[in-house]
Amino acid sequence: MLDTITLTAGAGAGSNIFTGLILPFGAMAAIMYFLLIRPQQQQRKRHREMLDNLKKNDWVVTSGGLIGKITQIGDDEVRLNLGDSEIRVLRSMVIDIRGKDGAAKVAPAADEKKS
Repeated sequence: MLDTITLTAGAGAGSNIFTGLILPFGAMAAIMYFLLIRPQQQQRKRHREMLDNLKKNDWVVTSGGLIGKITQIGDDEVRLNLGDSEIRVLRSMVIDIRGKDGAAKVAPAADEKKS
């Protein structure tokens, strides 16, 4: 009789593998997706759109920290004027588009938005 109760209890615990093992792994996968993978995909999409919108005479910043004005745009390369010299950089190394004269773009303050 005791053996029957033990077998019945063991079978009930084994059938609950979904909530005991699979559900936590699924929850962790969902958390990793929304905290790690999804933001990186969105950032990559914004960077791709920014690269597609590059045009001549834009001031840009490269991943190496150089600030220059675009003088020529190719498929894979961009030619930058750095003042008294010109360099070629890979298009993918452009990380930001600046305002006029190389000044950083500044978002309007919250008070100015309300006016």
